[in-house]
Amino acid sequence: MTVLAGDIGGTKTLLQISQPGESGFKVVFEKRFVSADYTKFEIMLQEFLDAAVNHGAAPGAACFGVAGPVSGRTARITNLPWTLDADQLETRFNIARVRLINDFQSVGYGIKALQKDDVVTLQAGEEVKHGTRVIIGAGTGLGHALLVWQNDHYEVVASEAGHTSFAASDDLQIELLQYLRKRYGHATWEHAVSGRGLVNLFEFMLDSGKTESAALNEARQNEDPAAAISRFALSGEDELAVQTLDLFVRLYGAQTGNLALTGLATGGVYVAGGIAPKIIDKLKDGTFMAAFIDKEARMQDLLRAMPVRVVVNPQVGLLGSTVIAARLVV
Repeated sequence: MTVLAGDIGGTKTLLQISQPGESGFKVVFEKRFVSADYTKFEIMLQEFLDAAVNHGAAPGAACFGVAGPVSGRTARITNLPWTLDADQLETRFNIARVRLINDFQSVGYGIKALQKDDVVTLQAGEEVKHGTRVIIGAGTGLGHALLVWQNDHYEVVASEAGHTSFAASDDLQIELLQYLRKRYGHATWEHAVSGRGLVNLFEFMLDSGKTESAALNEARQNEDPAAAISRFALSGEDELAVQTLDLFVRLYGAQTGNLALTGLATGGVYVAGGIAPKIIDKLKDGTFMAAFIDKEARMQDLLRAMPVRVVVNPQVGLLGSTVIAARLVV
């Protein structure tokens, strides 16, 4: 039996048919699509399945992780004019069972399928078997989720904690809080810890009187500003970029610690999202973990006991959708 999995985003969509086995999933057929090239998801899926026929792949179940809200059996893609209906997909494509889940839920389910090389350990800790896990991921936004053991597997509890109120822990962050409140009316964690958040932090530094190099200024005009800031920070080419990334990582670590305490994550803390693998050297230099543990003294031993790992496999969301699709055929 083969299963179909999808990671559907506003920019790209990755579809994959695989065969579940005792040692993992064997990929049968996979294709990447530019989402905006299609007016409807069904047109893309038909093209994919037509091509997959040549590989003898007829999926018995499917799960799609979508970048947008899921309501029952339907989902709407936030940055595309697409609405997905699981019942209609089952009927049109003759797939016995189809499930739609949020893309960050897919990431959470993908933890199960990760291999040793797919994670970088920031803190070994002492994992409690079947203990609650938490996952956080900065990218376009700031995703959060909890993983709770049920029966014989982890279930993912979705969260919108990225939109909770930003909390400052020192004088500089108090100034940042006031800056974000003035800019947005309400300061959230996503305003500080995300791709756009990194740019917000940089502009906060600029507006406070600091200066950037001419090279970085030019790079910010000609490429993704967050990518330019990160690149100049990691190379040490621009001091303001260095300071900005340091602040970003301290805030990332602080909110990860908040989530770890909220979920009492004795089963482990996972840092995912598109940004973490790109700044892995900075995450490993101690700044992140210092902020993670910097809570009131009586909580610090608890935090030090929690395993903290960074997910560096960019297909973790697709793996999660595959895990759920495989459950549908059991």
